[in-house]
Amino acid sequence: MLKGLRDRLHTSLDDLDCARLQDRFACLSITPIADAPMRQPIVVGGEIKRVLIAPHNGMATLEIVVGDGTGTVTAVFSGRRHIAGLDHGRAVVLEGVAHDVKGKRVILNPAYTLLP
Repeated sequence: MLKGLRDRLHTSLDDLDCARLQDRFACLSITPIADAPMRQPIVVGGEIKRVLIAPHNGMATLEIVVGDGTGTVTAVFSGRRHIAGLDHGRAVVLEGVAHDVKGKRVILNPAYTLLP
């Protein structure tokens, strides 16, 4: 028991957070974000790490960054400034097709399911 506590005390907060997220989403039948293929339908999930409202081509878009401890994916909702329930720290499952945009994994207008 002391060895486990000692290991946790010497582990960085980022590593502990990644392990917590991986444990939280391991029971769901979803693909880890780091293993999700590009340009194919995927189902990924994680916690919302960042919420951003940004203009793209003159239209407001809501961007959320979701992380599961293995990686991150950005969900972009065109023409939206807010979606009820999509708040920082909330767990969510996203369904869509991922694309690479400037080195980031992006899903445009994904279907989503809010988790408790």
